[in-house]
Amino acid sequence: MHKKSILYIIGLILVFLGLSMLFSALVALIYSENDLLPILKSAGITILCGLFFVLITREYKPEIAVKDGFVIVTVGWIFMAIFSALPFWISGQIPTYTDSFFEAMSGLTTTGASILGHPDINEIENLTHGILFWRSFTHFIGGMGIIVFSIAMLPLLGMGGVQLFKAEVAGPAADKLTPRVKQTAKFLWSIYIGFIFILTLLLWAEGMTFFDSICHAFGTMATGGFSTKNASIGAYNSPIIEFTIILFMFLAATNFTLHYRTIFHKKFSYYKDAEFKFYVGVISIFTLSIGLNIAINQYGFGFEAFRHGLFTTVSLISSTGFGTEDFETWPHLSQTLIFFLLFIGGSAGSTTGALKLIRTIVVLKYLKLEMKRIMHPKGVFLLTIGDKTIKDSIVKNTLGFYLFYIFIFGFCAIILSILGLDTITSLSASASSIGNMGPGLGSIGPAENWGHFPPLAKWICSFCMLLGRLEIFTVLILFNYSFWKE
Repeated sequence: MHKKSILYIIGLILVFLGLSMLFSALVALIYSENDLLPILKSAGITILCGLFFVLITREYKPEIAVKDGFVIVTVGWIFMAIFSALPFWISGQIPTYTDSFFEAMSGLTTTGASILGHPDINEIENLTHGILFWRSFTHFIGGMGIIVFSIAMLPLLGMGGVQLFKAEVAGPAADKLTPRVKQTAKFLWSIYIGFIFILTLLLWAEGMTFFDSICHAFGTMATGGFSTKNASIGAYNSPIIEFTIILFMFLAATNFTLHYRTIFHKKFSYYKDAEFKFYVGVISIFTLSIGLNIAINQYGFGFEAFRHGLFTTVSLISSTGFGTEDFETWPHLSQTLIFFLLFIGGSAGSTTGALKLIRTIVVLKYLKLEMKRIMHPKGVFLLTIGDKTIKDSIVKNTLGFYLFYIFIFGFCAIILSILGLDTITSLSASASSIGNMGPGLGSIGPAENWGHFPPLAKWICSFCMLLGRLEIFTVLILFNYSFWKE
């Protein structure tokens, strides 16, 4: 393992992170509030620590092996959360470092769970503009992944970028779009930033302030869910804003490979993709089911039921977590369907969290094949998705991921219940943390917050957020004794 290379690259990432805080400092300067000095202090501390790591390894030629990639990504994300918490903490707008770290990890992992709103902490709308912008900007950084950005912008990483890309973009869709991984990262980020730019202009034209527009664009395309309002998107009570955000949440949870082919190669291949068709089908089924349920029991048959049913479905399947209504007041069937949505997730190769649809497709097809094998023991059956045959190694990896995911969900829920949280809150907080969702059921519903959690519960949920963002194996492999053997 190349320890100096790991320190060198983490140092570069911290320098970048510190420089990115200057955007928030500019916002603080524009609004002339009392958060400019705390943000500049946070930026200075982060940059100096990064430069220290770079300087003590400056004479060492960077080399990155596969092992190094996993360490850099996991440790890099932890260091980013540690330093991203500084503006919240130093400014005093989030009183304790535990709460500041939780908010920072939630932002970077695009979870969107917030401790703000608790009487002992602070209201979202009481935060200064510079801190609010930094809070949303953590979504922007984490959405496509700081490591992918580093690959695109820091040629010093050279060929080692391949190892980082594989570790950062985990899962079934971690393939390069182009022969050069740095070029791949640039294409991904150009699409990501392009969508944010378009959405910002649309929301601004539809009635949001420019500040609110860009903050919500960060949260939408990162599928994060941090809002500048306590009532989230519901604060605007605007159908046109809601449907605009629905469209872009849908795009953000779609495999970016499909966007790449459409934008750069003029190949509109969405309808040919099995995962995309499954994605549209799942959204349609859940929207219809929830919409009918709340129409019969609450809203009546009309536009309102469809509007809120569709927004909630897309918000949760994309793991964004924006809200227009408090779905905890909805009928039990709708709440049960919402609980399942905490696990499903969007497409692989997108900014979404949770299990990802492609894995669910593989598991369902595997179960179908097993039924055939029982009926025809001598038959030879291959698992195919579209026109592609899925290798047994991928099937086993997918099944292992599914089991590991459910095990961690159950274990975390038990720990949270031991710490005093009620059953519904424990289950939904566990699912929401590892799925990078944000809201849940119980005492963390869309009208609630996570501020009442015991400190230990916040640290556990923060770790689960990291597990979910890096798709479990990238982090847990570091706890394997054989990983550290030479």
